[in-house]
Parts: sequence; structure tokens; C-alpha cells
Amino acid sequence: MEADLCIGCLRTLDEIARWANIGDDDKRLILALVAQRRGKPGAGPAGKTATDEAA
Repeated sequence: MEADLCIGCLRTLDEIARWANIGDDDKRLILALVAQRRGKPGAGPAGKTATDEAA
């Protein structure tokens, strides 16, 4: 894993800094990267998905 990632949200410092000023499409791209970084597509906090939460 990259050394410059937030350990909570797995975004880079640049992604965090830009978040408030970017559009929804760019936010979705960042969230897709976060899911890849977690190693599970669509994963949320602690590697859980929305489907896991509903179960």
C-alpha cells in the first residue's frame, strides 16, 4: 500500500485536499480507486460492502 494514504479512508493527501472542490464524477473515480486499494471492488470501511451491511 502507498505510504501517503490516509489509514482511515485510503485516499491520498491530494485526493483529500481536492475533495470539496471536485465534481461527483471525479469523486466516483476516487472512490473506485479506494475500493481497489482495499482489494475488494465496492468495499467500504473495514472492507465491508453495502451487501455485507444488509445481511
